[in-house]
Amino acid sequence: MSSPISLKDTERKVFQSTFADGLWDVFLGCSFPLQLAIGPFLSVSMGDFWSSAVFLPFWGAVYLVIWLVRKNVVALRVGMVKFGAARKNRLKKYYAAMLVINVIALILGIVAFLGFGSLPVGGPPFILGLILLIGFSTAAYFLDFPRLYAYGLLGALGTQIGEWLYQNMGASHHGFPIAFGTLAGVMILTGLVTFARFLQNNPLPAGDM
Repeated sequence: MSSPISLKDTERKVFQSTFADGLWDVFLGCSFPLQLAIGPFLSVSMGDFWSSAVFLPFWGAVYLVIWLVRKNVVALRVGMVKFGAARKNRLKKYYAAMLVINVIALILGIVAFLGFGSLPVGGPPFILGLILLIGFSTAAYFLDFPRLYAYGLLGALGTQIGEWLYQNMGASHHGFPIAFGTLAGVMILTGLVTFARFLQNNPLPAGDM
């Protein structure tokens, strides 16, 4: 006899398949890690504001490309799905948790920038690494996206290694270009490899070729 089918497990697997193509890895890698790796060099000539603002159209272009690929490549292979109330409630909890994390990160950033009081032991690099670890881990849990645990750990370790390189080896910009350049590279490369495997494992149906 075949084992009973759990609709909850089925929906969970379908939800996890949202990230199976690797495109979200590429988008995340092109977002803040790439900005923190390249932005410090741009700030010298463009200033802090424009060195960050210049990435907005780039992110928009990357998102547009990914949206088009999902619509014209991914959907033809695995289709599209709408999720039930339970999964939508889980996403709402995720958004709420990330809002809290971002508010805390903003407050700590203002404290560090304005010099009000003192930050916990370890200073800004430790706090940034902790926020990355908590943020990525929270997203990994609520989104059932296990690779985010690894990215969070890599980001947390990277900030500490980058600061050590800055203090002891003379690395520029507190090691951000090294730490976040590595994180961005790992995420983008992982996404591209995952996408290539996805295409290989999910060929177009015979009628669409």
